Amino acid sequence: MIFEGLSDKLQNAFGKLKSKGKLSEKDVKDAMREVKLALLEADVNFKVVKEFIKKVQERCVGQEVMQSLTPGQHVIKIVNEELTALMGDVQSKIMISSKPPTVIMMVGLQGAGKTTTSGKLGGYLKKQGKKPLLVACDVYRPAAIKQLQVVGEKLDIPVFSMGDKENPVNIAKAGFEHAKANSNDIVIIDTAGRLHVDELLMDELKNIKAEVKPHEILLTVDAMTGQDAVNVAESFNEALGIDGVVLTKLDGDTRGGAALSIRAVTNKPIKFIGMGEKLDDIEPFHPDRMASRILGMGDVLSLIEKAQETVDLEEAKKLEQKLRKQEFDFEDLLSQFEQIQKMGSMEKILGMMPGMGQLKDQLGNVDLNGKEMKRTKAIIQSMTIEERRNPSILNASRKKRIAKGSGTSVQDVNRLIKQLNEMKKMMKMFTGMTGGKGKKKRGGFAGLPFFK
Repeated sequence: MIFEGLSDKLQNAFGKLKSKGKLSEKDVKDAMREVKLALLEADVNFKVVKEFIKKVQERCVGQEVMQSLTPGQHVIKIVNEELTALMGDVQSKIMISSKPPTVIMMVGLQGAGKTTTSGKLGGYLKKQGKKPLLVACDVYRPAAIKQLQVVGEKLDIPVFSMGDKENPVNIAKAGFEHAKANSNDIVIIDTAGRLHVDELLMDELKNIKAEVKPHEILLTVDAMTGQDAVNVAESFNEALGIDGVVLTKLDGDTRGGAALSIRAVTNKPIKFIGMGEKLDDIEPFHPDRMASRILGMGDVLSLIEKAQETVDLEEAKKLEQKLRKQEFDFEDLLSQFEQIQKMGSMEKILGMMPGMGQLKDQLGNVDLNGKEMKRTKAIIQSMTIEERRNPSILNASRKKRIAKGSGTSVQDVNRLIKQLNEMKKMMKMFTGMTGGKGKKKRGGFAGLPFFK
């Protein structure tokens, strides 16, 4: 889970402060020493850590905190504010040109995920109502053009290419003209990368920049490379002048040092983060929400936005009617699972919920990897439509066939049928406990099959 190690250590340090009625200067210094070590272990730049601790400590030993009724909470509030400031205070958006097309030039080293990120960004902007064009300017890496075309096809975004024999500067220029002729209001140029920063790479990027005059130059860096990601960002910014950073593979980096260092070192904002391998696993970077996540306060706003993107409102209304009539069946359960999975893994969803970091040791009964959900889906998908809609017809021979088709046992099938029946009973109680105006008094779904 993102920032897992750092989050645990910070919560441990602040837990000691919360237990004290009053704070001494020594209490604050001891806590800051733990915070400093936690940040360094998370691979945050040393100078950044030193400056951060200095600012927090100066604010924490002030009169307002020391005389507060809840000094521990005051310290956490200050750390939250300083973490947010460290990462850029407010969300930094893409600058959309008033005269289309807006040109976005994607740069970075080989292996950072630049080509896939170019597609993901195109997909994100398409959802915002834009009409993007991907331009394939990486003529050196084998299959780079093909990779961009495959990504474009999956996202239904056009890709402009002139093959791998043409000069990248000419391709970028021709791609821009093609976008104007075809009413594409966003041009995303996927440039070549190298295994390291070199003069040849920078000269080519400078020439493309001079020719097409991009409105945004976004650097793609791999979060898992830690301090190297910060060094790469510094080098590209000095040579090319970047407008922002896209951090990829942040879901695989439990330390997260790059996210906390880049803005402070380069003075350039992180604009997007890559949170998985799927083509919709890209999120705008919100410093305040990330700070809350680091401190174990969750990220409820992102969770709500994710739910709004994935939940089908019409389906939700139909489901509500079925719940009221106690007509919930296996087809409905399958539909709910699919909507949950669109939001991402259970681990990702729980990571956005306040306080879940502190509870993870007690969540042994929750299947964070989704194996139980996959098994449940396999059982339901092995049923006929009639069986899904009318589970009462599931006799011994049908159960045997379903178990064989899903690679499970008859006991697993029986358990799922029992869970569905328990859920229906619970829903009956739930709807019986709503007030006259339909206000729900209590309820819950502890019987869901991915809770064991």
